Amino acid sequence: MPFRFVTPFDGGVDLTENCRQLVADIGVFMDKHRLCDGVLALERLSPLISQQLVHEGFQLADAECLVEQARMIKHPVELACIEQSVAVAEYGIAQMQQALRPGITENQLWSVLHQVNIAHGGDWIEGKMLASGPRTNPWLQEATNRVIQSGELVAFDTDMIGPHGYLADISRTWLCGDLPPSTEQKDAYRHAWEEIQYNTELIRPGVGFNELAELAFARQQQYRARRYVCAFHGAGLSDEYPKIYYPEDSRHNTYDDVLQENMVMCVESYSGADNGCEGVKLEQMVRVTKDGCETISRYPFEEVLLS
Repeated sequence: MPFRFVTPFDGGVDLTENCRQLVADIGVFMDKHRLCDGVLALERLSPLISQQLVHEGFQLADAECLVEQARMIKHPVELACIEQSVAVAEYGIAQMQQALRPGITENQLWSVLHQVNIAHGGDWIEGKMLASGPRTNPWLQEATNRVIQSGELVAFDTDMIGPHGYLADISRTWLCGDLPPSTEQKDAYRHAWEEIQYNTELIRPGVGFNELAELAFARQQQYRARRYVCAFHGAGLSDEYPKIYYPEDSRHNTYDDVLQENMVMCVESYSGADNGCEGVKLEQMVRVTKDGCETISRYPFEEVLLS
């Protein structure tokens, strides 16, 4: 069949005729393969195509929901790809930690991970989730040309699509320079670390997604207002279903599914007090095993902040 350009970049700003031709092609294909009574599943296409398909009498379903469920359980080859992506990410993290010194900018430090990823056949990084000092609280401030100072926390989230297109989603927080950590820094780090350890122990086959939210680590009041967007989420080709929210956001936890062997999950924590100066971001990747789970990301935590 001929190409039908259905984006403005390829087909211009009036896509009506191109969409009509594509729908006609779909009809020919379905007739040829005797799929006339089937349901057509669409994933992220122009509304013009959906409207034209409905106009022509097609029954539509949302393919994204089907695909997300199909991606939950990882094949051994996928698990090997994830392990390789994590290995590249953790090598990059080690290079970042060696490069961390007072006077380096956030962007300069963040660029180290990009270089390592590309040099080892990786694809791309979803954002610029690295912040230092007062920019670590609240979380989700992207890297800038800010100069990192001695005694400041530096926190990051890799969000890295590595070799073979699989996600390495790891967060660590470091102390820059040789100054001793403050009580606030150590308290926030200990809280985030304890949450990661506690919630990892909850992961095992048969535990319901909603049950995970109910059983999750009881966070201290001072860290609740600026909590992360979720306590757990799936991982594979990118961030994947499910996204399991904190009890404070339980209205979003409407899942009926349960954890199954060979799912890959990320365990999240951000601990920054509402009136605090800095915050701590930690995240681990784990694989659900037949008896519990195993940690995929193994980069060490910051001992000076745990002492």
